[in-house]
Amino acid sequence: MSQVSDVSLANQGFSAFRTELNNILGALNTCHIGSSAPGSIAAGTIWVDTSGGATAYVLKFYDGSDHIQLGTINTTANTVDWTDSSVTAELSTDSTPQLGGNLDTNSHNIIIDDAHYISDENNNEQIIFQTTASAVNELEITNGATGNGPILGASGETNVDLHIKPKGSGKTVIGSAGASAYLTTSGTYDLVLDTNKGTNSGNITITDGANGNIDITTNGTGAIKFNDLAYIPQQALTSSSNAVAWDAQAAPNAYHQTSENTTLSAPSNAVEGAFICIEVNYNGSHTFSWNATFHFSADTAPTTTDTDGKTDIFVFRYNGSIWQEVGRTLNIPES
Repeated sequence: MSQVSDVSLANQGFSAFRTELNNILGALNTCHIGSSAPGSIAAGTIWVDTSGGATAYVLKFYDGSDHIQLGTINTTANTVDWTDSSVTAELSTDSTPQLGGNLDTNSHNIIIDDAHYISDENNNEQIIFQTTASAVNELEITNGATGNGPILGASGETNVDLHIKPKGSGKTVIGSAGASAYLTTSGTYDLVLDTNKGTNSGNITITDGANGNIDITTNGTGAIKFNDLAYIPQQALTSSSNAVAWDAQAAPNAYHQTSENTTLSAPSNAVEGAFICIEVNYNGSHTFSWNATFHFSADTAPTTTDTDGKTDIFVFRYNGSIWQEVGRTLNIPES
């Protein structure tokens, strides 16, 4: 550990020559280590500055006017922190390499071997990468600005599936367990649910747009099967100015409690083939009559009960033009 005032050998006796030569070689051998620049410094000299102590030796290069810092050496931890991020080092022999800052790939890629992973801070597997020979499709992960969610997407060919695969009998689960979960489309497109990529499968299609339908379609001769009770909730209809309005789409299963003599108006939003039902509950001796769009057996309207505490029930089917009666039950006690 030494420095010398110069590295030029003067003419002198052998003993003095040997001493000066050994001093010069010692300085060179220890990289001119010292707490200040060596007296022998010249442009191109590399030396070690020990003024920062054992945890902060500084390797410097003298360019003729400035001492350029190359890196900091910690002799206690046996580590080197390079000053310039472009400095590269061989990591293959370092079994525990660590970063002192963010890793910038500088427009290059990170190559990961098949079936190898990125681990968490506890060294547990977090993401495992599996390789397909000659792969052309891949995942894209895009972050989102304020008010927009991040995107996990497929990339590669023009039309590419995105495969989410549980293991064994595991399930694909969505949601946060803290709120309702929603499965929706991006933009004005329908949402279609099927199996086996649509091969030999029925489907449920939710049509995007105002007044959109929800279509349930079976495959071939398949049927729509309900293993438990299926029902249409009953909706109340009220009268105004002796008329009852009926929206066949919003209230296909309806009831009306009379409060005046009234006529049932032609239902709105009629769809060919639709069935609707109405329960008429008489809350007093009120009369109940029908719009001309309702047609009955023998083309004769029924005589409604019109008696307080009684109920009549009627079922109709729309043929695209009129509502045809398909069933009635009259004079039923309310309870």
